[in-house]
Amino acid sequence: MGKKRWALSVPLDGFTLSELGPIARDAEAMGYTDAWSSEVDALDAFSPLAAVAGHTNMRVGTAIVNVYTRGPSTMASSAAGMNELAPGRFVMGIGAGSQPIIEQWNNGKFRKPMTRVREMALFLQQALAGERVVFEGETFNVNGFRISRPPQERIPIHVAALREGMLRTAGEVADGCAINWLSAEDVKKSVEVIHQGARNAGRDPADVEITARLFVLVDEPSEEADTFLRRHINAYLNVPVYRAFHEWLGRTEALQPMWDAWASGDRKQAVREVPEEVINDLIIWGSPEERRAHVKRYMDAGVDTAFLQFFTAEQDPEKKRERILQAIREMSPSAY
Repeated sequence: MGKKRWALSVPLDGFTLSELGPIARDAEAMGYTDAWSSEVDALDAFSPLAAVAGHTNMRVGTAIVNVYTRGPSTMASSAAGMNELAPGRFVMGIGAGSQPIIEQWNNGKFRKPMTRVREMALFLQQALAGERVVFEGETFNVNGFRISRPPQERIPIHVAALREGMLRTAGEVADGCAINWLSAEDVKKSVEVIHQGARNAGRDPADVEITARLFVLVDEPSEEADTFLRRHINAYLNVPVYRAFHEWLGRTEALQPMWDAWASGDRKQAVREVPEEVINDLIIWGSPEERRAHVKRYMDAGVDTAFLQFFTAEQDPEKKRERILQAIREMSPSAY
């Protein structure tokens, strides 16, 4: 890929979408190139990008839209609409999410996630090219859909991936791969699998963009911040797909005490059992200089685009907003 890209993860904690556009415009002036949205338990993936697209010339991307919670034609229509707001600068990132999101929150079945993602990527590539699509897959069928307002520009499709199967899928069928919840050193292992998938499909591995959501704590080191981080790690790494991911990465021994405490129902002990090494591997924190150096390690390991998710333990609304804005300035490409 070409020049490395520093991006925002949106929405921003403590700010409404009506406030996001002007903040993104200022961030663009500081050198941020993109804004990438998430979709878990807050806002949908498209609304934050619409807010950014109307105020900037940033590239905007979803990281990710869930392949189970929207039907195929709705996915295509949403992508086409977003591209009209940001023509030629929208990226459609898709992924499988996790069991709680699909089964507990959306009354679905988390079945054959790798197949579902592959099939959705292939469907979207046809549908967004304006083709009449007859698609018979293992996880869904589409009979005769043709989008009536096809995008004038090609929309890149990115795939979110954790372990080998999905990483290979991204390399085989997607324009990019979104990774998260891993260390800079872990990036090398993931990227090699992505590149092998591309080579297996007869593609140039350099054509697959590697993007990463990186978690940046904007607080000064303290006991409160340490506890906040440990709770944050517990909330994610006890989800089955993320546990399996970190077992694959080789953290079973380090994280087994945390997993055991969580499984026994002792949440306080699970928080205490998060190793300091894991915190320092997975979370970017410290002084602004230390944070920027940590992001650069991800870039050096193979990340092309890093979208920074700023978060804080601060509960006071105004102080939270001040810390987030300060971190955007401190971490911007223009700051060094």
